[in-house]
Amino acid sequence: QLQLVESGGGLVQPGGSLRLSCAASGFTLDYYSVGWFRQAPGKEREGVLCISFSGGTTNYVDSVKGRFTISRDGAKNAVYLQMNSLKPEDTAVYYCAAPRHYGASCPPTSGGMDYWGKGTLVTVSA
Repeated sequence: QLQLVESGGGLVQPGGSLRLSCAASGFTLDYYSVGWFRQAPGKEREGVLCISFSGGTTNYVDSVKGRFTISRDGAKNAVYLQMNSLKPEDTAVYYCAAPRHYGASCPPTSGGMDYWGKGTLVTVSA
């Protein structure tokens, strides 16, 4: 069974950093594009960053440019979201997701993702 599991969330002060991990079981993440998405309380889910199977990245939201980066570790079958200079408005549940077909590019919206983790909560507060 294909599964994605996020970890690394928690409470952090403004200006702090967190690294989220997305671990896969049942498939090899290296062959898939993997995206990070987030949903803040009372808001719609939005895309954050996506890394394609070929290593290219897609940035879905301008507010994280220069602060968040996405990377993958094939040996650990994982994708990471490094978040620096965190702001209160980054508070959300963060999800990783992948499309159904390996080799597919990062989709333009979350609707192109088929496999989703259950999310990890990030709270940025003093």
